[in-house]
Amino acid sequence: MKKLKRLKKVKLPKAVPRPLKFRRKKSVEERVSDALSNVPRITNETLGDHREEVLSSARKYIYPLKQSKHRIVRGSIGILAIVIIGFFTVCGLALYKFQNTSTFIYDVTQVIPFPVAKVGTTWVSYESYLFELRHDVHYYHTQQHVDFSSKSGQAQLIHLKQQAMTAAIQAAEVKQLASQYHVTVNNQAVDDQIALVRAENRLGNSKDVFNEVLNEVYGWGEADFKRELKQQLLQQAVVARLDTSTTTRAQAALKQIITGAGANFAAVESQVSNDLATRANGGQYPNPVTINDSNISPVITAELFKLKPGQLSGIVNTGYTLEILKVISVSPSGITAAHIQFNLQSINTYLAPLQAKERIHQYIKF
Repeated sequence: MKKLKRLKKVKLPKAVPRPLKFRRKKSVEERVSDALSNVPRITNETLGDHREEVLSSARKYIYPLKQSKHRIVRGSIGILAIVIIGFFTVCGLALYKFQNTSTFIYDVTQVIPFPVAKVGTTWVSYESYLFELRHDVHYYHTQQHVDFSSKSGQAQLIHLKQQAMTAAIQAAEVKQLASQYHVTVNNQAVDDQIALVRAENRLGNSKDVFNEVLNEVYGWGEADFKRELKQQLLQQAVVARLDTSTTTRAQAALKQIITGAGANFAAVESQVSNDLATRANGGQYPNPVTINDSNISPVITAELFKLKPGQLSGIVNTGYTLEILKVISVSPSGITAAHIQFNLQSINTYLAPLQAKERIHQYIKF
């Protein structure tokens, strides 16, 4: 093979560097002039077009933001709806299936009026049922040491539930009658009753002791006690309003004693008094009455200590009876007194027609 001829190296001429161009630095006036030259000229004729141009360029940023806000709002509403539905589902199961009586569930029923029964057109709140049940359970557990997890305790618990349901329904029916006959009990009447009992030292030596006893025995605070007392006073006021026959009997007896009418206190008492234990003794109490006598109504005690020997009271309503009182003598050991007692009708006498007319629906079973 023929040898290839070696190529001779050809030396290229070196590149001649281009001379640097020096730019003149523009003055401030020139830079401002250049900047202003790029700004579109706005006139009255082009103002609308320019405004639309600016707004259209901003919309591409605003629109996604609006969509994002809408998605957040819809998502929040959806989560809230799920939470609410879940909450009511859990509470519904706890109340109507498992019949939970915990403090949390009780607090929930105080805010949300879940029904436990219906009497005619009147709803009975679950809260009123738990109010009656919880203090009974607390009493039997702390004071009677009942074990509600035992077989006998479970039977006792069912009995207490039935009793609480009856009390809650009865309270609703009493309110119906009170509304029908315009009977009311205000908070002042409740406070007066408490003041009367406290003055006779029947609620402990102090308010703190009283509250401590309430909490220990019933698991109550003072507001719970006032609520229970108000219910009792309303029931008594309804009976006093409707039981006109007993009121008429008491008024007739008082008039007979005052006018003489051929009969003294003992003679009238032996004819009309409903207290069989004292009828044979002219209505006289077996022992002298003291200011804190637990065997006698505080209303009677308060009235007796207002009277002087030989004086007669008017008609005194104890809530369950009407009484005519007479003070015989006063001694350091107490007051010797006599009374004529008229038993008021039971509230059931006036609830029976209502119950016969209005059907009761219960939403839990025992």
